[in-house]
Amino acid sequence: MDYTHLSEFAVRPGALTLWRAELAPGAAWTADARPLTSVHVRHCRETDAADPRPGRGRWIGTIFEMDAPFHPAHWRETARRWHARHEGLRTTVTRHDVPEPERLVCVAADVAVTAEPIPGVTGSGAINEYLGATLESRLSPLRWPHCLLATVEHADTGDFTVLVAADHSVLDAYSQAIVILELRALYAEVTRGEPPRESPTFGSAADFAQWERDTAAALTPDCEAVRYWQRFLDGSGGMLPRFEPAITAEGRATVIAGGGTGAVVGGGELAALPQTSVSRKLLSLGELEQVERAVSERGHRLSVAVFTALAIAYRRAFGYISLRAIMPIATRPDLRWLESMGWFVNVVPLDLTLAPDLDLDSALESTRTVLRRSRTANDATWTRVLELLNCTDHPRFGISFLDIRALPDHELVESLRGHTLRAESYAPDEVFFWIVRATDGLRLSTRFPATFPEVEMDRFLTEFTRAMREFAGEQGGGDRTADTRASFALPSAAPDRVAESAPQAPRALTPARV
Repeated sequence: MDYTHLSEFAVRPGALTLWRAELAPGAAWTADARPLTSVHVRHCRETDAADPRPGRGRWIGTIFEMDAPFHPAHWRETARRWHARHEGLRTTVTRHDVPEPERLVCVAADVAVTAEPIPGVTGSGAINEYLGATLESRLSPLRWPHCLLATVEHADTGDFTVLVAADHSVLDAYSQAIVILELRALYAEVTRGEPPRESPTFGSAADFAQWERDTAAALTPDCEAVRYWQRFLDGSGGMLPRFEPAITAEGRATVIAGGGTGAVVGGGELAALPQTSVSRKLLSLGELEQVERAVSERGHRLSVAVFTALAIAYRRAFGYISLRAIMPIATRPDLRWLESMGWFVNVVPLDLTLAPDLDLDSALESTRTVLRRSRTANDATWTRVLELLNCTDHPRFGISFLDIRALPDHELVESLRGHTLRAESYAPDEVFFWIVRATDGLRLSTRFPATFPEVEMDRFLTEFTRAMREFAGEQGGGDRTADTRASFALPSAAPDRVAESAPQAPRALTPARV
């Protein structure tokens, strides 16, 4: 499952329709005492209510091809059932310019779904362009619905493509991954005239928000997790860490004018430049399995090897002794939220400093120790921790690792051309990596500032690949079926997860066992 921009997904031509939730006639919102999560509040505060494109750089989503004929009435009912099932999709906020935005909800029976046909937009490029502009203008944490659906009916093949796009406040990376099979199952139930499956694992995102805020309120400066964060922030002058080479490159690029970029860095135009995005298959399945066997014999999991290789590459490519970043992790603390739609994400510190000789065994052991220690912060809400430590900074350098095999029926998702999506980012100072143990090998996606030379990122990724191969006793050799050089545009947010065990248990949704 690639993590990509919508523009990189080749939507087949067809009839485009938008689908949006709305309140049924006579229905009304009801005030709800349950709070928003801490990160949801922060997200609302950082959104400009007057911005004509509130979704620019902020929406996330999923796209796939449904292996069934398109029936508009069946799809409308599918979308209605989906909204009825998940209270997080039936919630919005009051005024955002107050210290604590209040939650509004509607009951499941009050949700209707409206179709909005888009005539004349039928070609692949036109569909992508239309949807990209629409999602930027219509998705916002301040305006409901916070989620839009789209279908593209393919008359020649008798099937259809489905797009799910949402503001981050109602969707996270794990939701992006599991929504494909959920909508497929709902559509099949509707087609067969069956009632929807019931399960205690469709817990309310609003109930999770209450749990999260109660947990956050219990934090104090003396908590072990807060002290752990304090030591982490002390290592970067009280700020969250950055991808240092990109900052250096930005300093070198004081003025960039013309040359096809249209950027004048010193004139404040950097935010208008889309970030550079790269996605690569770094190791073939054969190579990756060799690495997995080798690190397993050393007593480690693949996640440990991945983070160790990143630290090695950071030193070899750029000369930095320590790799310091944040790790977004899924945080669904109970099985009742296992299949929920919502924003269930926390952030934990990552500080890797390897010995000078880069001995592989000691490097792996050092990384495992750091990853185990990071568990201290698993359930400590990062936004609340930063408040306690008087840090107003925001994440600029993040790393996530996902083993796709932890997701149910991941091979079926691949056959449906399932892709998780993110909006193009325009941040001038953010660098994020998403590493995926996919069904066909090791894949990596990254986004980084337009000022950072692609050749420098290429060098870093090459060193990361070399370090991974060294775990299997290779020196850059082995099966070369993976394309480790050619890049193409690709990756907020997503997958926001470090996991290596199956999702049938709550702990599968927290950082990898190491």
